[in-house]
Amino acid sequence: MAQALSTRYPLVLVPGMLGFVRLLVYPYWFGIPEALRRGGARVFAVQISPVNSSEVRGEQLLQIVERIRRETGADKVNLIGHSQGAQTARYAAAKRPEWVASVTSVAGPNRGSELADYHALRYPADSARGRLLALFLQLLAMAMWLLETGQRGPLLPIDVHAAHQSLTFEGAALFNRQYPQGVPTSWGGQGAEVVDGVRYYSWSGIVQDKRSDSGGNRFDGSHFFCRMYARGFVREKECDGMVGRISSHLGHVIGDDYPLDHMDIVNQSLGLVGEGADPVRLFTEHAARLKAAGL
Repeated sequence: MAQALSTRYPLVLVPGMLGFVRLLVYPYWFGIPEALRRGGARVFAVQISPVNSSEVRGEQLLQIVERIRRETGADKVNLIGHSQGAQTARYAAAKRPEWVASVTSVAGPNRGSELADYHALRYPADSARGRLLALFLQLLAMAMWLLETGQRGPLLPIDVHAAHQSLTFEGAALFNRQYPQGVPTSWGGQGAEVVDGVRYYSWSGIVQDKRSDSGGNRFDGSHFFCRMYARGFVREKECDGMVGRISSHLGHVIGDDYPLDHMDIVNQSLGLVGEGADPVRLFTEHAARLKAAGL
């Protein structure tokens, strides 16, 4: 597999809310960049504001893409975004399609998240609960910045309310009206696969699959929380604990029912996933797909 994954354009991994490159020795994309590089891919895991609107994060991403293009000599990049990172990547592609070869949404809340709507009701921004939660997230983001060893730099702007709004159904609907590229026009359908020369892909998982509750997930605390959050989903019974199966659709839907929760899908925590699940393989297979498409 020495050059099997050597895509024409670099792969840029865009994290979701509260994302990072590496906290001390612990990476966000556990084992994924290494597997891609072994196959010959050029991979960049990037850091943007961990808590902010998709538009603000998208502008930051564009600056990073410009730098990567300059450093590598590549005309374009392939953006792969996890969770809110999908909206972030979509924004960048909509603004500068000539810089982006493809956008891939991995468990992206492309139509919003019921979990975000639940928190909007439970923790209104103007309530004591809401202000306390915002303070906690601000402090958490600052602590993560202090522990970040993968990509050092100044503390990036934090806006808890803007981040939360981006993930609600209402916020996502507004975002989609402005940046509709790749979004399905029918509920449960697939979106346009190519818009303005940019190819759009997506994949996601569900925790309702019994396989997701086996293997290493028996010892994974994040899986416990994803299963707990999944019980609150009413509109979409099938979800990964944070994003609904149908809400994740964008462009060509590679799959939406992998036995992976919202964190398993980027091989968290420490690669503890359900028995038989292989999230790293999804990324290596996708790199081969991009290469075959000339991207």
